[in-house]
Amino acid sequence: MKYKNWLNEWLALYVKPTTKIRTYKKYQRQIELHILPALGEFELHELMATVLQRFTVDLSEKGLSANTVNCIISVLKSSLRRAVLLGVTDTEFTMAIVRPKQREKQVDCFSKEEQRKIEQYIFEKKKNKMFGVVLCLYTGLRIGELLSLTWDDVDLQKGIITVSKSCHDSWENGEYVKITDTPKTDCSERIIPIPKQLLIRLREHKKASSGNYVIFGERIHGAQIRSYQKSFELLLKRLKLPHKGFHSLRHTFATRALECGMDIKTLSEILGHKNPMVTLNRYAHSLLEHKTEMMNRLGKLLL
Repeated sequence: MKYKNWLNEWLALYVKPTTKIRTYKKYQRQIELHILPALGEFELHELMATVLQRFTVDLSEKGLSANTVNCIISVLKSSLRRAVLLGVTDTEFTMAIVRPKQREKQVDCFSKEEQRKIEQYIFEKKKNKMFGVVLCLYTGLRIGELLSLTWDDVDLQKGIITVSKSCHDSWENGEYVKITDTPKTDCSERIIPIPKQLLIRLREHKKASSGNYVIFGERIHGAQIRSYQKSFELLLKRLKLPHKGFHSLRHTFATRALECGMDIKTLSEILGHKNPMVTLNRYAHSLLEHKTEMMNRLGKLLL
């Protein structure tokens, strides 16, 4: 069987029924863009170790990031291992693939002064639509979690937010539509305590709310991701702050939390990470200023 035929069967029978729509579309796109053009015409038994390694090297030489290459190789592995499991082919050689080394992404966050400017502008100008920026700065929500949040998920009496869903934009019938799904991972389903200072602001925000979504937009289903990202970019331009992606708000929350002395396990649970080591690896190296302060405290012991 040609690999292209098996990939179509694998997607239809083993990926689409068992994964999120977003994951299925991501696999489909990677297959169409990268795997089929290079390997689609091979018979399954012809996908030897050297063929797969050359494919991996070619992806890197095209300028794709290590993270993207690794995602493509994961699709390759999963499809071929399923083929062996079902007896479609006798063996597969993905264990022999040497992947490019993947580095932890550089944490990009706002300084305390930049954060103060953002918050001050939103509150002074009464930018209700941009209240979600402040919410992310003090809860660490991802943008998909933020924009799928409804008032049913917010208990203003107990002061907690329940994260049980996320959303993403999808291109359908010539326009972007908002699709709500389960969170990124099982660990992403969590309860976040709301700081009491933010709770006061959140109650005020609800009074101005025009619907069931915490962050409202022009449509009944609340703000869409790309639209909200653009609004955030415009906000930074108005304040003459350097461009940073929306996810930097989550990084800023984590950095401020560590600076305030929050322990790694608590922070990990609030962020929805799989375990504290993920949090530690991602953020511990970014706290040079905090480390310097701690070392200077230690230095006071010097006679």
